[in-house]
Amino acid sequence: MTEKKFYITTPIYYVNDVPHIGHAYTTIAADVAARFKRLEGYDVFFLTGTDEHGQKVQQAAHDLKVTPQQHVDKLHQRFKELWVKLNISNSDFIRTTEERHKVLVCDILQNLYDKDEIYRDSYEGWYCTPCERFWTEKDLQEGNCPECKRKVEKIEEHNYFFRMGKYQEWLVEKIKSDPHFILPASRRNEVLGFLEKPLEDLCISRPKSRLPWGIPLPFDKDYVTYVWFDALINYISIHGSLDDIKASGFWPADHNMVGKDILTTHAVYWSTMLKAIGLEPPKNIFAHGWWTVNGQKMSKSLHNVVEPNQLADQFGVDVIRYFLLREVPFGLDGDFSHKALIGRLNSDLANNLGNLLNRTVNMMKKYFDGAVPTPGNKEEEDIGLENKAREVIEEVRTLLEELSFNKILQKIWELVDITNQYIDKTGPWNLAKTDEGKERLKTVMYNAAESLRVLGVLLFPFMPKSCESLMLQLGVSNTIEEQGMASVEKWGNLSPGTQTQKARQLFPRIEDKQAAKILAELETKSKKEDEDKISIDDFMKVDLRTGKILEAEKVKKSKKLIQLKIDIGTEKRQILAGIAESYEPEDLIGRTVIIVANLKPAKLMGIESQGMVLAASNGEKILLAGFDSEPGKGIQVR
Repeated sequence: MTEKKFYITTPIYYVNDVPHIGHAYTTIAADVAARFKRLEGYDVFFLTGTDEHGQKVQQAAHDLKVTPQQHVDKLHQRFKELWVKLNISNSDFIRTTEERHKVLVCDILQNLYDKDEIYRDSYEGWYCTPCERFWTEKDLQEGNCPECKRKVEKIEEHNYFFRMGKYQEWLVEKIKSDPHFILPASRRNEVLGFLEKPLEDLCISRPKSRLPWGIPLPFDKDYVTYVWFDALINYISIHGSLDDIKASGFWPADHNMVGKDILTTHAVYWSTMLKAIGLEPPKNIFAHGWWTVNGQKMSKSLHNVVEPNQLADQFGVDVIRYFLLREVPFGLDGDFSHKALIGRLNSDLANNLGNLLNRTVNMMKKYFDGAVPTPGNKEEEDIGLENKAREVIEEVRTLLEELSFNKILQKIWELVDITNQYIDKTGPWNLAKTDEGKERLKTVMYNAAESLRVLGVLLFPFMPKSCESLMLQLGVSNTIEEQGMASVEKWGNLSPGTQTQKARQLFPRIEDKQAAKILAELETKSKKEDEDKISIDDFMKVDLRTGKILEAEKVKKSKKLIQLKIDIGTEKRQILAGIAESYEPEDLIGRTVIIVANLKPAKLMGIESQGMVLAASNGEKILLAGFDSEPGKGIQVR
């Protein structure tokens, strides 16, 4: 086992929705870094996973009439399946509901409590349910949560607190003395700005009476652990006990990779937690930017959430991996568009890299019956190509330390372009016409193939499947992992006599007509979604009112319909509802529901229905819309 160790993590993703392009972006970036380090001979540990506790999970499970554990068991699988599809080479996948994680969380809580790093106190603050965070009055922006901009509620209760404030000076000094600790520099300055205000202690519990879904505090079973205190520990719980972590050689992590929206929790909460338990903070916390879509933030309400499964099916996994890390500098916000994706595919991948491979393999077949020739004496063009390859390899290694994926690909493409120019300048088709030229042709074709082998190694972390195919076409039998970065340090590791394979397109070009069709379909879909939206004036025409169910009975000869008599305050309505497969009539008596009160009457099974009851379906059963507390009859719903 090598003594060189490398540990990289993605954030663990919250299981409240399907994975989107932002999740894929972070995970692909971490995968590229991990693959590079493996090529360098490092013992690599690459962690990803899912965050499965908290109020949002509990609420979603309640709405679906399932237990929180059943809910997260289903949702976390979406992430695992996507990582397989995107060829992610993670070493492990952590779930915060796993026993191995819960054990260390409890050990750390007890350890800190015993050292008086955790204390109990009363607390009054503003709580944001979507973010699951308390805020002080001065934190609020126009009375709303400073992060998600949603409404907050005032809560007063007893809780447990971690003495985070005592580590403020240490953390500021750490950030200032280590410019690599938080990257990019703009994020580093952001955290220092946050720390200019007094750092308060961190509330690390929630009363079990309000939130039962979480890890119980080992010293007070009436409370569960605040989701962020629980979740952050995943980065070390994967390695076992605190002693196991220290002995593993994988801590501190080389990179904790996160989105910019969770930078504070990682740079401040996590770093101070680690200091309190006697561990070093990560060597680097890298906070990348967000993806917008055609200039707009991704949002389900705007119907512009980019789904990576669909992208991979349409354009290919390696194309998506390449595009996301090539299009914008890692660390900045980026704008996603299908037009830009098609442009990158056609220009960079099909025209440049793909064409270089095709022309090289085809000429090898034409001039040398597919066998790699033995090169002769070097000339100026050959030395220039070798020097360029050497320069690119050095730059790639340097840029990798900064996670500058965009610049790495730019640099690699300089070698792609130089190799294409080398072929054009030497002109193999002309050299093949004379005996003297045929000797020179051996060197030219060897160098073109060797440059492609170097490119295959350098690009493998970004596009593993495509580069494996590239190597097969070159006739290289060793895997890229077996070759490693050591194989490109010396020019000439491609063995003469190697039999190349028949050329095939790595990246089929999307022709103009096909591209126009794809973009037109996307535009039509977007327009249709816009047309399906209604204005606020249209919505205000709908009269939604509360009503109490007085009577309920199944409709004869119907499996789905229940006939309801509902009191809406001013009158009693007869309404038919298709809920018989989910509710028994006797269970509905006395229940307050929401109805559409100004719907034209309609006849179903020969019975008049004077409105509609609001409900939702999760695919398994129907759930009636309702209220947490009794609102009264005939109340208008807004």
